[in-house]
Amino acid sequence: MHAERLNKVAEISLLFWLMKIIATTLGETLGDFLSMTLNLGYAASLGITFLFFLLALTIQLASKRYIPVFFWLVIIATTTVGTEISDFIDRSWHLGYAAGSLLLVALLAATLFFWQQRYKSLKVYPIKERDKEIFYWTAILFSNSLGTAFGDFLTDNLALSYAAGALFTIGIIALVVLLHYTTSINEVILFWIAFVFTRPFGATFGDLLTKPLAKGGLNLGTLNASLVSIALMVVLVLLSHRKQKQSLVESS
Repeated sequence: MHAERLNKVAEISLLFWLMKIIATTLGETLGDFLSMTLNLGYAASLGITFLFFLLALTIQLASKRYIPVFFWLVIIATTTVGTEISDFIDRSWHLGYAAGSLLLVALLAATLFFWQQRYKSLKVYPIKERDKEIFYWTAILFSNSLGTAFGDFLTDNLALSYAAGALFTIGIIALVVLLHYTTSINEVILFWIAFVFTRPFGATFGDLLTKPLAKGGLNLGTLNASLVSIALMVVLVLLSHRKQKQSLVESS
């Protein structure tokens, strides 16, 4: 008899969403640090971050159970490479953020469609099967890329300030929370909407931290903002490991 496969992903909780937002902010500032501050260019930055994503994903897929540090490294990798994918589509392919967002919506929708066709469900917790986990990470990569493109669409195309863009996405997230507690709308649908929109919130918050004062930012710079986000993520990952350890003790 084969041993029962263990869950590989984080449980959806308040801690999950807090870490997701910090991870997306880090992805935005770190991606901009590579492409702009270090002036590596979008193609080179995309190559570097995609290799980081593949390395983190390989470690995550090879693990036998959910290990917070591995899981969140992949999340951070998807947010970072998502920044580069969005910028590459806009500035190297010259499609613009609107067309880029539509392209990424189509890719995300296709991923979720085939996931639904294969497993008859889009539940994101628990996930034990390897193929389902690959669908999960593919959807997350496209979601984070879409969130970046949409966040840039708000600030660049609609000319919203970074604070206004953040408030807009907070409003969408708040609406999703309200619908979750007051309606019978499918929770999986609400999860993916929230997952997409926490990315532009993280992106606009990252821009708020890094952009010049003249553009409505706080002018911390991409390096300082990235270091602050990394420090916060380390604290939250340690907290997540502690929570995971307590869960294992209670279940044993």
